[in-house]
Amino acid sequence: MLNSWDKWMAKKHRKVRERCQKGIPPSLRGRAWLYLSGGKVRREQNQGKFQELDDQPGDPKWVDIIERDLHRQFPFHEMFAARGGHGQQDLFRVLKAYTLHRPEEGYCQAQAPIAAVLLMHMPAEDAFWVLVQICEKYLPGYYSTGLEAIQLDGEILYALLRRVSPVAHRHLKKHKLEPILYMTEWFMCAFSRTLPWASVLRVWDMFLCEGVKILFRVGLVLLKSMLGSQEKLKTCQGLYETMELLRAIQPQYMQESFLVHEVIVLEVSEKDIEKEHHAQLKRWKESRGDLNCKSPPRMHGAKAIMTADPPSRQDLRQRPTIIVESPLTPKTDEVRVGDTMGTRETKEDKEKKTILPSPEIVNPYLPPSEPSPLLNHVTPQGSKESLSSAEHDTYL
Repeated sequence: MLNSWDKWMAKKHRKVRERCQKGIPPSLRGRAWLYLSGGKVRREQNQGKFQELDDQPGDPKWVDIIERDLHRQFPFHEMFAARGGHGQQDLFRVLKAYTLHRPEEGYCQAQAPIAAVLLMHMPAEDAFWVLVQICEKYLPGYYSTGLEAIQLDGEILYALLRRVSPVAHRHLKKHKLEPILYMTEWFMCAFSRTLPWASVLRVWDMFLCEGVKILFRVGLVLLKSMLGSQEKLKTCQGLYETMELLRAIQPQYMQESFLVHEVIVLEVSEKDIEKEHHAQLKRWKESRGDLNCKSPPRMHGAKAIMTADPPSRQDLRQRPTIIVESPLTPKTDEVRVGDTMGTRETKEDKEKKTILPSPEIVNPYLPPSEPSPLLNHVTPQGSKESLSSAEHDTYL
């Protein structure tokens, strides 16, 4: 599927969505999140950008706040348990890089658990680009000063609750319980600090595929489950009791099988959210004026992100992260040729050393006047007993 991601998203997006609803296999989850969010394309289009940001010192104001937040993120997870460990170091790098990437936005504490969850599934550079996509495409304006976007989405959630669970809506309205009091951490942290870990992963699989409507559905399911009947409201007759109930959600409502099923069957679409968004934005302008945060339009899921910025095949190509070279295989052909030639030369040298020089052959047909070549190598020696032997040839 990842090898032809653009074709699957264009022609078989329904299959991709169903796969995400069933749960992405753990071995593929990190790469799938990278592709779903569009982080893969952003990384390929900005080669070396993260390293450039990582090498910069960062704004001291944000650096100090980030360092104080590191130990609070999943302190019982082995990756972040040790102070100054590799997990906390990578988390610092990702968050610091984001403050340099978006200096006008800086750092928000709710970004830390988002980045931590990503680092559990992918390297720091990939986690950075997925974080960028979440902040800019999925939840634009959530982490800006004033938190106007999250307040607006709180009003949207409250309006949708009227249709999904009128009983819960009336109860919250009766006690004047503003959405910002209970849904801020839910949405800004994408339920990573609220749900059990198995449920978090399943929610994120669907969230990165289908967009923010999954967060709205999860919030609506929890509110309906906790406050959706008169029988359930007997235990929370006031504002304080209701807040305590929403802060300590009963485990059976957060269980993976129950929650995922309810989220899938709940009929809240992108059109419903956008329709309510325009209505709430109009009310906001009438009562408070224009929004101070000019955030880009929200993208509802992976398909919308890919349609808005179509990637090239080069951007989607998978690259191997680990290359193993066999120690038994020579590195290059040149070395093999050189080694062979060297071996041959050595053998030839050995052969030359073992071969004796061939003896000279005497020509028997030389004329008598020419001395024999063999005689040239003989030095005449005189006998001690005959002094005349040097002067007279005894063979004549």
